[in-house]
Amino acid sequence: MEDLFNSLSTYGYIILFLYSFGGGFFALIAAGALSYMGKMDITTSIIVAMSANYLGDMMLFYMARYNKNFIKPYMKNHRRKFALSHVLIKRYGNWVVFIQKYIYGVKTLVPIAFGISKYSFVKFGILNAPASLLWALFFGLMSFYGGEQIINAFGYIKQNPIIMPFILLTFASIIWWYFSYATKKRS
Repeated sequence: MEDLFNSLSTYGYIILFLYSFGGGFFALIAAGALSYMGKMDITTSIIVAMSANYLGDMMLFYMARYNKNFIKPYMKNHRRKFALSHVLIKRYGNWVVFIQKYIYGVKTLVPIAFGISKYSFVKFGILNAPASLLWALFFGLMSFYGGEQIINAFGYIKQNPIIMPFILLTFASIIWWYFSYATKKRS
């Protein structure tokens, strides 16, 4: 995490753009904390992250719609997650465009699932814009106003490095449990 903070303060907005393009929010949280420290600008960080996230989702939708041969190998490895994405789309409709940005592991699959379906590219783009804005505002402002807590937590982890594997293991376990539960075959 320290490397991420150092890299963000040096190459900030480029790293933030590339990381947010893939749907990641850790760089936005780091940018918010750096903005709190005065090393980056929170408004610029939110705009960069929102733009990258919007473009990344639109690219995934476009590739799924018009370049299915590129997506097919990826779909084979994640059949159950795609099934979960389709269930979410059927259950929540247009709201999935907003919800998917906060669910780790599905945020890249939902635009692909929309692209494979007959969903309108224009409609997805129109819904994706405010969804990307809300996503960037939520994580950007949360980390900006919680900057002191993030810095203190980072300092605590730096002093007690043994705690980091437990945090990662807990995070991975929660994600594994969620996907096991959500994609479980039901009779």
